[in-house]
Amino acid sequence: MKTILACLLVLAVSVPLSNAACFFQPLKPEVSDGVIIGCRDSNGELHKLYSHWRNSECYDCSCSEDGIDCCSSFATPIGYDKEKCESIFNKETCSYTVVEKDDHLKECPVHEWVG
Repeated sequence: MKTILACLLVLAVSVPLSNAACFFQPLKPEVSDGVIIGCRDSNGELHKLYSHWRNSECYDCSCSEDGIDCCSSFATPIGYDKEKCESIFNKETCSYTVVEKDDHLKECPVHEWVG
């Protein structure tokens, strides 16, 4: 019984994680004395080698000797009434809310999220 519960827990945790939107940016190295000290992102900002940060688009990124890996830090709502409701992204909280189109004070139920 414990084994079945453990398997279900692993499945429940891994399924949402598998939908994360990720991308890879090949290394644009910053070199000092012939040694790679960091990565330059698409905005030209330097990040130290092996550092982690959240960018302005709410992606969690890391710098390695290969380049920059970034994955979304948020879930995107997809299972809601799109005729009656709309999703609004808040860059300060890196999250969506789903509200009625005619009254943004009324939240709509969401039945499915990805990311």
